[in-house]
Amino acid sequence: MCGIAGILGATDLDQAEKDVRAMIGTLAHRGPNGIRVERVGNAVLAHARLSIIDLEGGWQPLHAAGSTVIGNGEIYNYLELIEEFGLKDKLTTGSDFEPLLHLYAMEGEKAFARLRGMYAFCLIGADGRTWLVRDPFGIKPLYVQRLADGSTAFASEPRSLPRGELVPARAKEILALGYSLCPQIVEDGDGFVFRFIHRPDPGDEFEVVPPGIAPIYYEGGGSWLAERPRISGDEDAAIDALDRVLENSVMVHQRSDVPYGLFLSGGIDSTAIATLMSRLNQRPVVAYTCGWDTATVLKEGAHDERGAAEKVARALNLDWRETVFTEADFWRIAPEIAWALDDPTTDFACLPTYKLAEAAKGTLTVVLSGEGGDELFGGYGRYRRALRPKWLGGRAAEPQIDAPFLKDGGASALQRWRDTAEHAGGATPLQRAQAADIATWLPNDLLLKLDRCLMAHGLEGRTPFLDREVAAFAFALPDRMKVRGRYGKWILRKWLERHCPAAEPWAKKKGFTVPVAGFIAPRAADLARTIPAHEGIRQVCDPDAVRAVFTDPAQAHNRWPLLFYALWWSIHIGGMARGETLEALLA
Repeated sequence: MCGIAGILGATDLDQAEKDVRAMIGTLAHRGPNGIRVERVGNAVLAHARLSIIDLEGGWQPLHAAGSTVIGNGEIYNYLELIEEFGLKDKLTTGSDFEPLLHLYAMEGEKAFARLRGMYAFCLIGADGRTWLVRDPFGIKPLYVQRLADGSTAFASEPRSLPRGELVPARAKEILALGYSLCPQIVEDGDGFVFRFIHRPDPGDEFEVVPPGIAPIYYEGGGSWLAERPRISGDEDAAIDALDRVLENSVMVHQRSDVPYGLFLSGGIDSTAIATLMSRLNQRPVVAYTCGWDTATVLKEGAHDERGAAEKVARALNLDWRETVFTEADFWRIAPEIAWALDDPTTDFACLPTYKLAEAAKGTLTVVLSGEGGDELFGGYGRYRRALRPKWLGGRAAEPQIDAPFLKDGGASALQRWRDTAEHAGGATPLQRAQAADIATWLPNDLLLKLDRCLMAHGLEGRTPFLDREVAAFAFALPDRMKVRGRYGKWILRKWLERHCPAAEPWAKKKGFTVPVAGFIAPRAADLARTIPAHEGIRQVCDPDAVRAVFTDPAQAHNRWPLLFYALWWSIHIGGMARGETLEALLA
């Protein structure tokens, strides 16, 4: 995992190189092992490297078969591609990205569909074509901007690009949904959060053509929703098949020349990954779990996952390590997260994720995590509600907006979500709900959170559930193997029952919560004075309604989104140093 940046179609290469060096400098946290900048024709490319595979020879940009590539992420099936296409004698490095250049020489952009991994890359081909490509799930970030001289800039984070003003519609989405959506084609200065910056959708593959000929156009990028025959109703056979596909995914996700481990919550998804890592490794696998300090648990009744995680760790002989999140951590970490999330999400799960990354730094470089299990195998309670008839409480599996402080109550954000979800795909009602989450919530919240919180500490996050083979298997399953009665992730639970009974897969699980209301409560009175008057909040919120959030205990659950957004706005729009933001809000 790395940081990439560049300018394509530059008219003044000297100025472009100066600009790109400044761009990649803002991404140094993503590539602590070093930075390289090169001119390639009329382009300038830069790469900040976090060394994972081929530590000595894998530096980028990479050149082979007349083409050049810089990439962020990992291509997990590079060994299989080398074998399948007889590339071994053509390679000069052990990099997972070099085989792509040889495949491109053979079959052009069709090669992109062969990749299995997480990636965002720029490829300048020997055929004179230039491509920007993002993986089908959007695990790795990419941002693009057409500059005034007609050239195209791109980067792993928007902090590297010239930012226009905030798009008000995106601000409403952040506060209502917890993340922003993005129009596919940027018109009239619209953008993902900042005007004139575009965030490509997961799976986008598009060609950057010379200025004056045509704009950026899309090639109808890769899809995770593979066409595959439906799996029969033989449950035992399906569990055996799940075992094979998950083990293979975890195996390729472990490919690394540096230490790897996992984040273990004790829930179904991370426990499944831990079970397979334990099977595939001779030495005990390092696993980190975050819990809450005793005072917070007693005060807020927050669910602490350490008990379940420790039970699993003992059963699997993991090298289990715990870290504790305190109220002091909350106030220390909140501004740091606001700085790291230049593409913002108000998901409170960022807090323990950041603390886990902080704890793992220095011991691990690669971390496997359970993102995607709920979306692929039907884990969310709202999926079960969506399958019930209305007279039994059924309702659409869409976000339940609770944002009385927004001037429109969040109605415009919900409509944007519905418009996006409408085109997500899926054959059955359950599949359509899953596809909607995979198109919206997953890349723009969960995966963004994982990327930024880990990269802030120079760690690479990997998600074995979000693999094209696992996804194809999951969507070929009958709905009843995903959701049955009061249980989601039915087949995963059956698999765990067989392979890790210590996980107690049928026990009633408490939902994951972060006790943010308890952390904020002692300072709520101060925030009731400053947050309603905050310039960024006033632009999209009703000040009186915001004040009520911080004075009415019944609305305490809405305090964190407002506090986080104020911190984020102060840093990324107001230009404040992250160390000054809380002091200003609590003054």
